[in-house]
Amino acid sequence: MPVRSAAAVPASRPISRLAVRPGRRLSPLHTSFGFVALIAAALLLSACSGDKSAQPAAAAPQAMPVTVIEVAPTQAPLVVEAVAQAEGAREVEVRARVSGILEKWLFREGEPVKAGQMLFRIERAPFEIALAQAKARLAEAQAVEEQTAREAQRLTGLVAEKAISQKEFDDARSASAVARAAVKSAEAAVREAELNLSYTQVTAPVAGVTGRAQRSEGSLVNTGTDSLLTTIAQINPIWVRFSLSDNDLAGVPGGRAAVRSFREVELQLPDGSILPQRGRINFSASRIDPALGTLEMRAEFANADAVVLPGQFVRARVIAGERDNVFLVPQAAVTQTESGPVVMLANAEGKVEPRPVKLGQWQGKDWVVTGGLQAGDRVIVDNLIKLRPGAPVAPRAAGDAAPPAKS
Repeated sequence: MPVRSAAAVPASRPISRLAVRPGRRLSPLHTSFGFVALIAAALLLSACSGDKSAQPAAAAPQAMPVTVIEVAPTQAPLVVEAVAQAEGAREVEVRARVSGILEKWLFREGEPVKAGQMLFRIERAPFEIALAQAKARLAEAQAVEEQTAREAQRLTGLVAEKAISQKEFDDARSASAVARAAVKSAEAAVREAELNLSYTQVTAPVAGVTGRAQRSEGSLVNTGTDSLLTTIAQINPIWVRFSLSDNDLAGVPGGRAAVRSFREVELQLPDGSILPQRGRINFSASRIDPALGTLEMRAEFANADAVVLPGQFVRARVIAGERDNVFLVPQAAVTQTESGPVVMLANAEGKVEPRPVKLGQWQGKDWVVTGGLQAGDRVIVDNLIKLRPGAPVAPRAAGDAAPPAKS
């Protein structure tokens, strides 16, 4: 078998180590190792010099499904808000007008009462006795008055005949006048005794809701500073007292001069709901409070269901006019940033576009947007925390069904 020359093998460094002198045969192991090395080098070179375009391209970001509302210009009331406190249209103190033992309560604390309804009964016996004595003194005075009148009548003829002196006649007439005055005094004493007896039945001066009773049954009540028995507050209608600052009034068309034209007021309850019926302003102060710089006002509301109670803190929303060409946007769609309020729009390219806006007041669950939006803008109202400017979105109108999720 002919001997293959080493020159037939490509001259490479690894192979040169396997070279033999002429006339010497290569072993099969050496030949196989050379071919394996060549193949491995070729594969390594192919991997390093591969075309970059052959790598798969990065996947495009998936559009985020969002709900949008298309805004349109509308009209909204111009509202001035202020913290307010409710008070009864009438708040009265029920006091004892005579001293005596409080015998009985005739009402339930905290419940409505009618005007004239009896609330307490004070011991009557001492006042019944006083009335009887006053009537007796009246009867005595009336008897004296009749006697002196007859005496003066009898002496009238005698003085004409010069049977008695003029002084005796004048004394008789004076006695008759004194007796008549005594009768009037006795009549007043009877009236006073009757009045004191009536005061033993303590009645409600106005209709309303009673407060807590201040004195227990069997205790001694007195007139004066310690005479308070309970209180009554008339809560239908209810009054609400509030104050508007100079800054509030400056933002109203017409300024402070327009205050007299304010008529209607809305009432926002602590839970955020609005009292169904609007109230009317029944008092506006004639001067600004120099200490606070505010104008005190008061409004009256129907309160048949006792939704508002005296002392409760609420918010008064004075209707000061109307705003035209404004937009209503859900409160959840407005984001507060360092540079001001911003809403996210779905633009014509289907991407997120932040838009700074100017806000007015709340109207229900919406913000009144006075600037920054245009008719037809699509405002995103959900998934706001997941959005970034320029990110693709899949907008759908509020109320439309969401697209099925891809598997």
